[in-house]
Amino acid sequence: MYKVLLCWRYLLTRYLALACVVSVMLGVATLIVVNSVMSGFSTKLQDRLRGQISDVVVECIWTTGMDDVPEKLNRISADPYLSAHVEAVSPTMEIFGIVEYFVNGEPVMHPVHVVGIDPKLRARMGGFGEFLLNESNRENPSFDMSPNALHRYENNRWREELQEEMEREEQRRREAAEGHSKRKPDPDPPPVIVYVPPGMIVGNAIVSRPDPDSKPGQKRDDLYYLQRGDDIHLYTVSGEGLKPVHARFVVTDYIKTGMADYDSNYVYVPLEFLQELRGMDGRVTSLQIKLKNSDDPEEAKSVVEHLKAVFPETVPTTDGPRPIYPVLTWQEKQGPLLAAISIERGLLNVLLFLIIAVAGFGILAIFSMIVVEKTRDIGILKALGASNWGVMKIFLGYGLLLGIVGATMGTALGLAITFYLNEIEEHLTKWTGHEIFDRHIYYFDKIPVDIQLSSILWVNLGAIGIAILFSVLPALRAAMLHPVRALRYE
Repeated sequence: MYKVLLCWRYLLTRYLALACVVSVMLGVATLIVVNSVMSGFSTKLQDRLRGQISDVVVECIWTTGMDDVPEKLNRISADPYLSAHVEAVSPTMEIFGIVEYFVNGEPVMHPVHVVGIDPKLRARMGGFGEFLLNESNRENPSFDMSPNALHRYENNRWREELQEEMEREEQRRREAAEGHSKRKPDPDPPPVIVYVPPGMIVGNAIVSRPDPDSKPGQKRDDLYYLQRGDDIHLYTVSGEGLKPVHARFVVTDYIKTGMADYDSNYVYVPLEFLQELRGMDGRVTSLQIKLKNSDDPEEAKSVVEHLKAVFPETVPTTDGPRPIYPVLTWQEKQGPLLAAISIERGLLNVLLFLIIAVAGFGILAIFSMIVVEKTRDIGILKALGASNWGVMKIFLGYGLLLGIVGATMGTALGLAITFYLNEIEEHLTKWTGHEIFDRHIYYFDKIPVDIQLSSILWVNLGAIGIAILFSVLPALRAAMLHPVRALRYE
């Protein structure tokens, strides 16, 4: 009992110990906040990546893609295990291309990743419909123009026809001035056939820029170069012979996923039109598969193994047979990126844990000073019957108490900062006039956080463990003091 009383007395009377408590508290709070924010960004990123890639992808190694898509879909649906675990399949064609549009009469060209999809099937995969900016197009996505977009397209077409007519009239005037007025009149023009080009859903960052007049701390509005209903041209290559091909599209919607790499590089077009444009009728480059239980990694691995059995075709190579239809999970597709995030998070935790280690050295110094100051008291305790282990437990208990108090206060502070992180960020932005969290870069309205209880538990255990570890040496020194020599100490 005397050990607990002494530990509590030292904690209340030794104000230098408060520095150790504050150090442990700040270290624990920092680790909790950083882990929560890193976990929040990681979770958001993984959700977006899985939505863009799908849970499992069946690809094709040939540039011409896979043929007889209905037969391959039948293979999946005919397998009892796959039909029970696969929720949806979306045939997809993905290629590279260049889009061109005009801003104030000047051409703008942008390299893009072109994705040919069936919008309704793609929406079932997730990560598509919910990110379309036209809210009326989210529930049942399509490439059709809205009434406002159609009105704008017709006005643009009317201006083009008027410009062409003015150019023809100017040509007739020049010919008349040159003495060619007696030539035969122009034949009647052919009947007008209104051609409405296919729609294109464009990555938001391809045709927009942030409004520079937006106030700091607020989500920036976007200024668009192209409106819904404006023309945009696509240049790519055919599947056979890689010959250049070109088509005209009309912007029908924008997609804003929250990932700059996708929003500034991806465009979506109708699958059938892209197949026809590239001379690859009925062919696709991949099959995107959504699982019914997408959160179970073991189920995903099992589905991959069954898909490899369903698509066993291989081609001989010098390194052995190579599958014609590789089957990959979304984690395998994004392995390097996910590994980089994990390594960065681990290194950051190690570096931040040094803050708690600094508090540990403070505990070591303060405890060593207490042992020197309390040498006579330690001698009295031993003379009264206290054992070496009993004296040692006093200092180990003191370190444990410092660690528990510091970790508890740090956990409370860290959780409070995490819960009110966005409010704190807004106030700091107003006070400093500098936007701490640029919402245009991350596209998130708020800083994402994900509090993980397991992470909090390990941080607390680590902090308490460091506090105890650094109190071992002073405790051993106190335990090894001889009672008579300690009583003679001045």
